[in-house]
Amino acid sequence: MFAVATIAILLTMAMALARAFLGPTVFDRIAAVNAFATKTVLLIAVYDFLIGRPDFLDIALLYALMAFIGNIAVLKYVKYGDLSMVADEPTSERREAAE
Repeated sequence: MFAVATIAILLTMAMALARAFLGPTVFDRIAAVNAFATKTVLLIAVYDFLIGRPDFLDIALLYALMAFIGNIAVLKYVKYGDLSMVADEPTSERREAAE
């Protein structure tokens, strides 16, 4: 049963990886990488259950947290072009239009 689950997770990881490479938009690629990270967490959890070591569940949770923070950083970079920009700060185009 767990072998079937592992194969299904690996298959969906391959499909997400294909979508990440094919695109067509940057948001499709970001969503595919996020789905790949989620499937990686699932794969680590299944592996943890198979070998019976609860240490890997902590690693899976840490990986999920890092993937979430990375996803937010990439989305902010795509939107603003700079990671140091504050969301309430107007962009240079809005500043020029206001003047």
